[in-house]
Amino acid sequence: MVEAHGLSDRGPVRKSNEDCFISDPALRLFVVADGMGGHSAGEVASNLAVETIEGFIRRTDEDAEFSWPYGIEPGLSFSGNRLRTAVHLANRRVFRAAERYDEYTGMGTTVVGALISRGRLSVANAGDSRLYLLAAGRLTQLTRDDTWAATVLASKGGPDGAVPHESMRRVLTNVLGAREQADVRVTEHDLTAGDAILLCSDGLHSVLDDDAIAAVLNAGGTPEEIVPRLIQTALSHGTRDNLTAVLARYTGE
Repeated sequence: MVEAHGLSDRGPVRKSNEDCFISDPALRLFVVADGMGGHSAGEVASNLAVETIEGFIRRTDEDAEFSWPYGIEPGLSFSGNRLRTAVHLANRRVFRAAERYDEYTGMGTTVVGALISRGRLSVANAGDSRLYLLAAGRLTQLTRDDTWAATVLASKGGPDGAVPHESMRRVLTNVLGAREQADVRVTEHDLTAGDAILLCSDGLHSVLDDDAIAAVLNAGGTPEEIVPRLIQTALSHGTRDNLTAVLARYTGE
């Protein structure tokens, strides 16, 4: 069983909300996408991505006969391959929409998705929206940011060992819709009853470090109580971006 809740906030500065999410405990699917692009293109990109992922996961949950247009990854479970395929399909849909309509040129979206099956968590991500696992009170980030700082400087810094300028730290190196083929990172993890899974956009994690997030999660309560506290804490810490949080608590089979 899974109990979950999601919430998105426009934030104090932006005129629109380009984040999109789904929280579906029955389907055991949870997704957060943070769109980007001129005019309303970011909102379009994130909505297309979430809609496509949900559609494929729902169809494959109800019908065992379907094609695998992006092949099978042998090291992943059936659910892991479903999620992987769903995100690749989302990339294709966003990319084609950007090609077809001039007003959507250059649009894209980050995505982080979680699919739970039989005590196993499948995680897929592209961009800098994150997934955290809270197990026995300890918070662990299970995704890796696709940013210039994280990708190029993760281990040894820049070419000369220098720390990048702040303006470069959050430059994205991978999103859905930017290229015909996206780099989709998929990992899988065992769950224990009581574990909590947090998916969020950078509007939240850019102002709350791991300790701050863990403190809110460990304060107790239901997902319906905790998620608004997370959003409010990020707002009080000065976030200026759209922000979204989805919290799922695994209670066992």
